[in-house]
Amino acid sequence: MKKHIYCRHSHELEIPFFDVDAMHIVWHGHYVKYLEVARCAFLSSIGYDYNEMARQGYGWPIVQMNLKYIRPARFGQRVRVEMEIVEIESCLRIDYTIRDAATGGKLTRAATTQAAVATATGEMQFQTPASWLAAVRQHPTFQAA
Repeated sequence: MKKHIYCRHSHELEIPFFDVDAMHIVWHGHYVKYLEVARCAFLSSIGYDYNEMARQGYGWPIVQMNLKYIRPARFGQRVRVEMEIVEIESCLRIDYTIRDAATGGKLTRAATTQAAVATATGEMQFQTPASWLAAVRQHPTFQAA
């Protein structure tokens, strides 16, 4: 069955020197940071960043993450983190592809899942808050299921 994509977003960045090892390739742990930078840009674009989540009474911890390294990113390289938001109702699930910004060559595939947790009680929410759904539906590429 083909997955539904609620919306798409992308973010470009340049690989800084402090993210690479002696061979000038990105240390594997820094890819997680690139996902977070892109995710924060997406959340800001819909007006529902982590500060707004907190104001609404929720934390959104990562509950699952998968990465597949295909080719290394290198110092000074511009990369584009492409995001497909594939679940919004029970959690926030995003599929990512990190590509070379100039050639489009695939470097990494990843996925993250975040769940809403009520900050007052610490209880995981099995349905995402209405405030989240209203915000994500405002993204210019939003497509209802």
